[in-house]
Order: sequence, then C-alpha cells, then structure tokens
Amino acid sequence: MAALIVCGLITTLVTGEDPIAVYVSMWKGSFGTTRRFWVLLQNIAMLLCVSLAVTPAFRMRCWNLGGEGQALIGCLCAAACMILLAGKMPNWLVIVCMIVSSIFAGAVWAGIPAFFKAKYNTNETLFTLMMNYVATQLVAYFCVVWENPKGSGQIGIINPNSQIGWFPVIGGQKYLLNILVVALVCIAMHIYLNYSKHGYEIAVVGESERTARYVGIKVDKVIIRTMLLSGALCGLAGLLLVGSTNPTLPPTLVVGRGFTEFMVSWLAKFNPIWMILTSLLLVFLGRGAGEIATNFGLNQSFGDILTGVILFFIIGSEFFINYQIKLTKNTGKEEE
Repeated sequence: MAALIVCGLITTLVTGEDPIAVYVSMWKGSFGTTRRFWVLLQNIAMLLCVSLAVTPAFRMRCWNLGGEGQALIGCLCAAACMILLAGKMPNWLVIVCMIVSSIFAGAVWAGIPAFFKAKYNTNETLFTLMMNYVATQLVAYFCVVWENPKGSGQIGIINPNSQIGWFPVIGGQKYLLNILVVALVCIAMHIYLNYSKHGYEIAVVGESERTARYVGIKVDKVIIRTMLLSGALCGLAGLLLVGSTNPTLPPTLVVGRGFTEFMVSWLAKFNPIWMILTSLLLVFLGRGAGEIATNFGLNQSFGDILTGVILFFIIGSEFFINYQIKLTKNTGKEEE
C-alpha cells in the first residue's frame, strides 16, 4: 500500500496524470483482453522456467548467472534442428532431436563453469556471466549464416509453410503447452528440493561446504550435478521459446529473463511455489510499464521508475520481517 501511495505521488507531481487511471491502465495491460491474459501467462511461464532452473544452484550458494546464455544455447540448438533437419526426417523425429539437443546443450553450457568451480574453485559468477556473451555472439553469428530473407542479417519465421519442428497447439491455445510444461517442472522442482536426497545435499552444501564434507557429501559432485540440472532446464526454456512461443532466432529472444530470474528466486526465498507469485508480479509490472507508456505518452523509463519503487518497498519490507525494532527507555542512570 505504501508503495502504491508513493507511486501515486510521483505520478501526480512528475506527469500530472491521475494515478488511479495509471493503475487501471497497468491492470488492463495484462488482464484487459483474453489475448493479453494468455500472453501474461506465457511470459510468466517462461520467466518461471528459467527461475526454477537456477534455483537449485542458488540454494547451494553457487551463483549461476548464466541462465540467459544457457537458454539461448537451447534456442540455437532447437532452431538448428528445425532448419537443418526439415525435409530429411519426419516431424516427430525433428521434435525429438530438438528436445534432446536443447536440453543437452543447456546442460553442457552450465557444466563448463561447474567443472572449473568444482575442480579449481573459479568464480562461477563471472564465469557464467561471460558464457552469456559467448552464447549471444554465437546466436548472432548463426543469424547471419541462416539469414532469411538473404541480406536481412536475421532469421524470419522458421518453416512457416511446413511447420516442421513446431510444437502442437493444445486446446486451441498457442501458449497452453508451455504453461503446462512449466507447471509440471515447478511441481517436480518443489518435490526435488524439499523431499529428495539430492535436495538435502544441496541444502547442506549451501549452508556449509565444510559440514557437507564432514558428513560424507561429495561437494564437487553435488556442484557439477546441480549446475547440469540448472543448465538442462534453461535449455528446456529455450526449446519452448523456439518450438512453441516464437519459431525464430533473434539474439534477444530470451529478453533478459536470465538476469531477472535472480530476483524472482530471491524474493520467493528459493521456494518454487512462491516463485509463481513473484514471477506474476514482475511480469505484471513489466507489461504495465509498457501499457502506461503507450496510453499516456510517457516513455518506458517512467514505467520502469514506478516498477523500481514498488520493488524497493517489497525488498525493504524484508528488514522488518527479519528484524524486530524495540524502543528502550533511558532511565538516566549510569553504571559506576
């Protein structure tokens, strides 16, 4: 409530617009029509998928910030199968190749920094960040190699006529398959982290590597295994983006989800179920920022300012959740 009041004051003082109208516009940007609602669910699903992917590593205090690169590599492998295998094998087999190659590539992309972290104690934060840039440039390179139309420097819709590699539409809704797959991943991740032996080992390593080694846990093995899982799920996100959401391959296809996932996971305290709500919040704010920029003639930056204020209050409330403020009464007596 405090965040909304402050945002209302900022809106009135800076733009002169009615803050209530701005909030209504943000709401309509996500829930105003059936199509907007489905797009909202799709965006939540994709952000949630990458967030779920990196959460096991975050719980282990292994900061995998390479989710974007791992998802992009998954996108690249899915697109490669669609382009290179079209007409050479049945559609179902192309889809199988897309699934296997995308998940495997994402796992490998995360496994490289995991290996060096486990064996040589390298900084996984910098390593995974650098891998993002390598993945982006690889995608940019193949966009030129496979450019369509020629000379455009980008890939248009892949296989628009034959639809080879396109995932099936369920229930007449283009995005329903993605939403169902991510929902299953969310449930599976909740069970994995909270009720499996691997989840227990991840928690112990996250608390203290020394304690983990003392109780017989092979820390290096846990690091590599967990990072491979994270990369594989990021590859799955890339697969869903190309095979179901948008059958093309621009370098911006992941659209920063690989960096936003840290906030989603952290705000939910690494709880997969609560991450659904944090993903909803961030996607809603992002779409709302775009909507008010369009409806009120404001640039995107103003919408981002309102988003930042709201997130500031949410993060700031963490202090009052974790700490209790007590006022002590000064008696005026000094110790001798």
